[in-house]
Parts: sequence; C-alpha cells; structure tokens
Amino acid sequence: MKQLCIVSCPIDTYSGYGARARDFFRALYESKKDEYDFKILSQRWGATPWGYINDNMEDWGWVIPMIHNSPQLPKKPDVWIQITVPNEFQPIGVYNIGVTAGVETTACDVAWTEGVNRMDITLVSSKHAKTVFEQTAYQKRDKQTNQLVQDIKLEKPVEVLFEGVDLDKYFFLEDSDIEETELVKELDEIEEDFCFLFVGHWLQGDIGEDRKNVGLMLKTFLETFKDKKNQPGLIMKVSGAGSSVMDRDALLKKIEGIRNQVKGKLPNVYLLHGELDDKDINYLYNHGKVKAMFNLTKGEGFGRPLLEFSLSKKPIIVSGWSGHTDFLDQEFTCQIGGELKPTHPSSHVPGIILPDAQWFSPDISRAKHYLKDVFEKYDKYQELAKRQARKSREEFSFDKMKEVITTYFDKIPKSTQPQLQLPKLKKIELPKLNKV
Repeated sequence: MKQLCIVSCPIDTYSGYGARARDFFRALYESKKDEYDFKILSQRWGATPWGYINDNMEDWGWVIPMIHNSPQLPKKPDVWIQITVPNEFQPIGVYNIGVTAGVETTACDVAWTEGVNRMDITLVSSKHAKTVFEQTAYQKRDKQTNQLVQDIKLEKPVEVLFEGVDLDKYFFLEDSDIEETELVKELDEIEEDFCFLFVGHWLQGDIGEDRKNVGLMLKTFLETFKDKKNQPGLIMKVSGAGSSVMDRDALLKKIEGIRNQVKGKLPNVYLLHGELDDKDINYLYNHGKVKAMFNLTKGEGFGRPLLEFSLSKKPIIVSGWSGHTDFLDQEFTCQIGGELKPTHPSSHVPGIILPDAQWFSPDISRAKHYLKDVFEKYDKYQELAKRQARKSREEFSFDKMKEVITTYFDKIPKSTQPQLQLPKLKKIELPKLNKV
C-alpha cells in the first residue's frame, strides 16, 4: 500500500517559490510515484499572480487531479512537505520536511530557526543558506530579570538541494534557431548590437540598499559608459510588486530618477516588463544582441536566472558572495569582490531582512572594470563562459537535482505510519481423544 505524501506549496503562482515548488514536485513525483500517493495543497505566495497551471495546461495539467481543495486533510500524512519560509513550518505528518530558499543575509530570524527545529529535515537551496542556519543562535532572556531562559539554535538537520535547471527549457541556441516571437521582434529593433542584461525584482531600499541592488547596478552601468563614443545598451527584465501598468510606470520613474543623477551623454536603457514564458526567456538569453548578464546582488538564496543564463554560453558579471557561488565558477565568471556591511534601514523587512544582519557590498571600481573589459575583450570572456555552461549543464541540471531528492527520500523510514497490529494467537492444546 502506498504511503500518503502531502505537499503544501505555492505551485500555482507566478513567483520564484512557485517555480521552485513546480520543479521540486515534478522531480519528487517522477522518482517516487510508485511508493507514494501524492496530494498537493496549493497555497498563495504574497501578492504574486495566481493561475500558472491554467495558463500552462499542456505542461502542468497533469497535477490537477492531485490538488486537494478541502482544508480537511484525508488523514494524517506519512510524509508532510512544506515549501515556504521557515516560520510557517508546521509538523503535520509523521515525517516532516521543510523546503526553503533560505537566507540572503548573514542571519535568520529566531522564528525561522524555531520553524526548522519543528521539522525532521529542512532542504535549502545553497551552501550559503545552510551555513547561516547552522551559525545563527539566539538567547531568550526574561524581560524583568534578564536571566537566560533558553538558548535557541539549530537542532534539526539542514541539507542542500540546489534548484536544478530544466535543460529542455534552457539551453544554447544559435541566432538562426530563435523563432520570431513578439519579444524577439522587439529585441531586433534595439539599436545596439551589444547589450548587458539584468533579470530580477526591484525591491524596497535606497540606491545601493535594495536586495538585488538594481539602483546601484543601473547607476554603475551609466557611469561606466557615459560620454563614450561606442556605447552598449542595458536591458532590464525587472518588476516591482507585479506586472501591472502602475508597476511599470513606477519603474520607469525610478530609472529616470537615476539617469538624472548621472550627467553626460548616457547609454540607452530598455525596460522589459511583464510575464514571459520559458521559451521567450530562453530566447532573451540567447538573442544575438544580449551579450552578457550583469548583477550586483547583495545576497541570493540561490539565484535561478544566473544559472539559466549561464547555459547561453555568455559572460556573467556578478557579486562574488552567497548562493549563486555554488554553481558559478570563479574561474569562468567575473565575480566582483567587496565586503559585508549591515543591512540598511530602508531595506528591512520584519522577520526576513533583519537590522542586525549583514549582506554584500560589491566593489564598484571592480564592477566598472569588468563591464569595460567584457565589452572590449568579449571573445576572451566568451571562451570562459562556454566552460561555465558545461559545468552548469553537467552538475546543476533538473535530473541531477532529482538524484539528490531521491537520495534524501530513500532515507525516510519506510513505514512511518503506525500500523494496526493483530494480537498474537495463543496456542491451545486440544484434548486427546481416547479410543473406546
């Protein structure tokens, strides 16, 4: 009889956690469908759009029969999995697994440590996240006497499960193999033949203090190439709170505000806003006018776009700290040095980006050096990028991730649910018959 495995996750949302949930569940289902009866509790993810499955029925319609629409569980699951932030972890099953991207700074909230301790094991996306959970500790003291009440530190295992890239969706393409979609037509119209690309969310925080460091990334690009006779372009595939017209207009104002801070003849910046499917994202990465990715992130739990882009065999210029350094080789990519600095008040998010945490501040002079060098000596960096693409393809694919999931699930006790035990029958000696 199959054991019941229930997965609570934002599988139907347009979000990073939604993508993680879909990849995780597909890998788990493909490797363990003969052993488990799977059910999905589909959860929301903040204010991110809902309805990914209906919009992608050809690829994801198969999960609909497994979605459990009632808040009442059919029974206590043998294995319970939650894909979310750790403070929401609850041990509902006999065996409980937490899955989280983890931490982008140097410290996690005490509620996250407590959440991880409620599970039997937690799977995080990177070595960086695992280290932060292992090293973060708190002391709970009595408010009146200041006496130590409890030491709170990691007590349950945390292991790494990287976010493997789907090689059927993200792969190298020659220009001649890229279809003429609406996006591709627009990219063809860009006047520059050399463009840097940034992909990510523009989150809260002053310039140089938002987590993806979008404001400082843009300013650094403008300062590097202002007044140059030959200027590259910058394509920003970016969003703020969503994909609405209001969000787009707010981003355009922020871009213009930064342009106004940099005097001189400035290079062109192109905003790409709204949802794109995997095919168009892969076309974007491989388009002939997109030459390199540029990212001054202050911290990543993993960094999915960086891994996906690396398969296009193009150079990557990125901060040399946190989750993405698991898969980006320092020898093959332009990793910018810097230092850890306290998080800024403008970026603080209760329970997530903490006042007493630190994150990365990249060396802007090194970033400018790499921008100019990649632009002027492109062939040199492209050769290195080909080696990075091979590493990403061979070591960080979806299939490799599935192998790791299988390894962790093989360690789960085979019979976690208490079984009904029949009483042992007592042997009864029958009386002997005597022949009369």
